[in-house]
Amino acid sequence: MAGASLALQTALREVSAEIDRQFDQLLAIPGDPRENLYRAMRHAAIGGGKRLRPLLVFATARLFGVDKACAARVATALECIHVYSLIHDDLPAMDDDDVRRGKPTVHREFDEATAILAGDCLHALAFEILADEATHPDPFVRIELVGCLAHNAGPAGMAGGQMMDLEAEKASFDLPTVTRLQAMKTGALIACAVESGAILARLSPEGRTGLRGYARDMGLAFQIADDLLDAEGDEALAGKKLRKDGEAGKETFLSLLGAERARAQATLLVDQAIEHLKSYGPEADLLRDIARYTLERDR
Repeated sequence: MAGASLALQTALREVSAEIDRQFDQLLAIPGDPRENLYRAMRHAAIGGGKRLRPLLVFATARLFGVDKACAARVATALECIHVYSLIHDDLPAMDDDDVRRGKPTVHREFDEATAILAGDCLHALAFEILADEATHPDPFVRIELVGCLAHNAGPAGMAGGQMMDLEAEKASFDLPTVTRLQAMKTGALIACAVESGAILARLSPEGRTGLRGYARDMGLAFQIADDLLDAEGDEALAGKKLRKDGEAGKETFLSLLGAERARAQATLLVDQAIEHLKSYGPEADLLRDIARYTLERDR
């Protein structure tokens, strides 16, 4: 966890352990022919990963004193969507990767059909979790959580950004288009994580303006840092193959801005993200630490 404050390191460990515990319970292996499906889901979901999106749910919920058990269920639902997207993104029809989070990708460890079904099931599980009364007693809160995640995971969010990313291999994109692509592909679920914490707290949409600005700017800074890591990082630390964007000829923040300007832009975005939290006191320090960490991480 290079660059992470002590408070952030502690929070990351606690959240990672909680998400692993949630998945361990939700994905208990049945004694029937579905066994490999559950093993594949566990392979992808348990252990490894930055757990950034779950951490953002917890950090935002904590601002408003939201029950930790409710936040844990929402955080797990978001991680279900994130993990499903990684399983599908790694498939031969998409990015065709062999390693994810330091271990074989699901289609390599099992097979392509099982990987597709594992992703499908994690996608469905996310909404099953959010719709359950255990997530929040208020049905209006639950349906808003469902709507937020569906919007940010679909064609207007993550999946739409992934489609644009596939098209980027065949066309040259300018900076505004790359910014929109990444705001959808990467930024949408980050925004959803922060928004979900506010929804759990029953914060009015008008009261979420600062948090939305924080999530938007932090999400873009995170992606610029990812571009820099892809070009300059250590594959052993990253736990996945790097330098793929350059090999595929994709336009990225790095290719369009150059390394120096890209770093400067990421720093500016982090400063802006933190400024959006100016109405909050020390209770928002974890969110501030997360923003700073986007620039300093090594994976």
